[in-house]
Amino acid sequence: MKTFLGFLASVVLTVGLMASSGIAVAEISAEELVRKTADDVLATIKNDKDIQAGNQQKIFALAEEKILPNFDFDRVCRMVLGKNWKSASPEQQAVFQKEFRSLLLRTYAVALGKYKNQVIEYKPMRAEPDAKNVSVKTEILQPGGQPIAVDYSLVRAENGWKVYDIVIESVSLVTNYRSQFSNEIRTNGLDSLNKKLAEKNKAAGV
Repeated sequence: MKTFLGFLASVVLTVGLMASSGIAVAEISAEELVRKTADDVLATIKNDKDIQAGNQQKIFALAEEKILPNFDFDRVCRMVLGKNWKSASPEQQAVFQKEFRSLLLRTYAVALGKYKNQVIEYKPMRAEPDAKNVSVKTEILQPGGQPIAVDYSLVRAENGWKVYDIVIESVSLVTNYRSQFSNEIRTNGLDSLNKKLAEKNKAAGV
């Protein structure tokens, strides 16, 4: 599953292009957002030979510009740390947000570099018109492999829909990170977690 969490994080790119797509966020549904942006982002990857060749600078820039801004990042960090968020100092929270954001950037950059013409299939959307939280369900179709279920959890924010979790084959990205991080925090504390995240990010060139 950890391999999928790294590779299939690429599907988050389907919600990653609002800043440059010209789509009015407030006027479209979460499902429309996912569908419209998927086409644009996938087209960008297919048409950029440098990204396909593994150009790290372009890959990081693509993830930074078009993916991370579409997360409700404050919500994600609070969910990932759980009870540890409330007990953390403002300084510890700020450091965690910075390093966890870099971790996500690394994850999605690696995934973007591994894109190999997978196809996204969308499932029927079931949500009330005034719903504040929705799930957009998809499957990733891989040549020669079994379809992989990927669901996007989105919340309606003031500036449109934002992603706050991705569920891959019934495993939540947020829950996965929370489990890993809580073990480190319980054993060595939040400062230790922040330090280890910073070291890995620096080693990866983020």
